Amino acid sequence: MAEYINVTTLNLLAKQVLEQCEPLNNLIVCGEVSNFTRHYKSGHCYFTLKDENAAIKCVMFRDKARLLGFAPENGMLVLAYGRATLYERDGAFQLYCDYMRPFGAGAAQMAFDALKKKLSAEGLFNAEHKRPLPPMPQCIGLVTSKTGAALQDVIHIITRRWPMVKLLLAPVSVQGLEAEKSIVDGIRRLDADPRPDIILITRGGGSKEDLWVFNSERIARAAYACKKPVVSAVGHEIDTTILDYVADLRAPTPSAAAELCVPDQAQVRHEIFILQQNIQKNIQSRLEMCYNKFNIISPAAAMQNEKTGIDARAQLLRQTTAQIQAVAAQKAAACTQGLHTAAAVAASLNPYAVLARGYTMVADARGRCLTTEHLKPGQKITVIGSNAAAQCTVDAVAPTQGNPEKEQTDEST
Repeated sequence: MAEYINVTTLNLLAKQVLEQCEPLNNLIVCGEVSNFTRHYKSGHCYFTLKDENAAIKCVMFRDKARLLGFAPENGMLVLAYGRATLYERDGAFQLYCDYMRPFGAGAAQMAFDALKKKLSAEGLFNAEHKRPLPPMPQCIGLVTSKTGAALQDVIHIITRRWPMVKLLLAPVSVQGLEAEKSIVDGIRRLDADPRPDIILITRGGGSKEDLWVFNSERIARAAYACKKPVVSAVGHEIDTTILDYVADLRAPTPSAAAELCVPDQAQVRHEIFILQQNIQKNIQSRLEMCYNKFNIISPAAAMQNEKTGIDARAQLLRQTTAQIQAVAAQKAAACTQGLHTAAAVAASLNPYAVLARGYTMVADARGRCLTTEHLKPGQKITVIGSNAAAQCTVDAVAPTQGNPEKEQTDEST
């Protein structure tokens, strides 16, 4: 009779085969959530992942489920990280899920907003919790990949700007299944180390899926619990993660973070030079003050020399004053003479002065001066002299004898 095995042994063998298959131990499965249930006592989550043609049962145990950064809902498309195995009791093939995140822009944004709202309500983003960076750190802890471009950028910038600072690297994985735990452990190791003054968490650019691990609640809480200032520099300027809101300072890029963490040695040298000049000027000013005080308390001979100098300056002042007064008198005389000349010219142009010599002028009834060319027979006129005016009527108007212009006009006529 052939040997047989019982059902328990069969399921155990099947489970061993599945768990020894390396490709099945590090899976990322994409599927739609169905029949999601969180057990109210145990805290375990049970659900099904399905696509158009198949489905698989999934379990996420309590210690993993409490770290979910979003609330899974039926119909949501997700990426589940875990391993395939067999539940011996029921012989059920299922996926043990260690980590899960939404897949797709809409679901991811919904999870992001939900976690952001939750942590904000708890006060993790409050400004009063933000700590300033030390102006001249002696050591900076780096939480990043040891093979990434971000590390090289940070080293290059810091070496150029402030080469005396030391860098302490906590190498971590910045994407993938182990990234979350790796980053949390790196933050905690550097926070426990007494050497770093700042902890810089950084990685280079990538897709939203690549950067999604930095939206982890565990990483956010680890950064918030740090006793040292935390700087976040994840991705490019347009990328924003939950870690950015929790960190004491957010930098748009790894290179910018390096510039914000350390001063510029060229600028510091310039400031020291300016300070040195100000000190020298202050010392020189004090020396001059002391020298002046010494002159005040100098012997009588020095005082006499000073008096002689003052007397000489007083004599020079008197001479200068006399010269100024002489020049002023000359200018006043010239102005007076000019004024007399102008007055004589004005008097010669006074029409009433002409009348005083026996001449008269003719005006119409409105007082406007007239010439003989404007006179007409019968016109009322006023003849004005120096002492009296006569009202007259023009009887006739005849040309003046000997007027060349009039004679020339008559001949032309």
